[in-house]
Amino acid sequence: MPSPFPGMDPYLEHSELWAEVHSRLIVNLADFLGPQLRPKYRVAVEKRTYTDLSDAALVGLPDVAVVSRRSTPNQNSSTTSSTATVLTQNEPVTVKIPMPEEVRESYLEIREIGTGAVVTAIEILSPKNKRAGVGRQAYSRKRLEVLGSFTHLVEIDLLRGGKPMLILGERPRSDYNILISRSDKRPLAQLYRFGVREKIPVFPLPLTSTDVEPIVDLQELFTQVYDRASFDLAVDYGSEPVPPLKANDAVWAATLLQESGWR
Repeated sequence: MPSPFPGMDPYLEHSELWAEVHSRLIVNLADFLGPQLRPKYRVAVEKRTYTDLSDAALVGLPDVAVVSRRSTPNQNSSTTSSTATVLTQNEPVTVKIPMPEEVRESYLEIREIGTGAVVTAIEILSPKNKRAGVGRQAYSRKRLEVLGSFTHLVEIDLLRGGKPMLILGERPRSDYNILISRSDKRPLAQLYRFGVREKIPVFPLPLTSTDVEPIVDLQELFTQVYDRASFDLAVDYGSEPVPPLKANDAVWAATLLQESGWR
């Protein structure tokens, strides 16, 4: 069963589904590229590991006294008496504290057989890469290492939420991006931009200058992942996606889902 959306399905950006989407797409991309690149290269699935704090917030109650006033039964217009009752918070309350969690982010490396040199690194961004914190710092360090080397970088951003990764100058607006940074063309890079109403664009995978570069149809790979994972059974298309769509896109999506029988 294909997604009702022509390109990236915004409902799969939800945090409860994205980890599975990411893992399946990484593996499917590796399986697609592997046979085309052998015997000169192999595709390795690598993991970046770091410790981060969970999203649990530190919640507590302020240390205040509660005062109530009660009137005496025999009060007149000129005199009143009151009793102040101070309630102290001697009993414990339940709070949430940040918990350390081990985060593992998968990415791909195209390695040359014989030398082991990493020719191309392929990253699919996760929510932690796009918001302030350890996840963004860890990925930013890795990104700088690649950009300062002879390794090409393919950076795939299928998430509307969060802060986009740094580029120089003004970034053109778009819902999603694919960045192709060839080591021999830096600091120039190619930025593929597309919206929620569009198909994911195809792009050539950068290798060495003497190689025929395979064309990556990420839309087809995404469609395969959606079908194999039965995401149609996991998504509630009667609700709104998280994060929400822009107003005009929300109207378009609602019409699309109604006309295709998902609502």
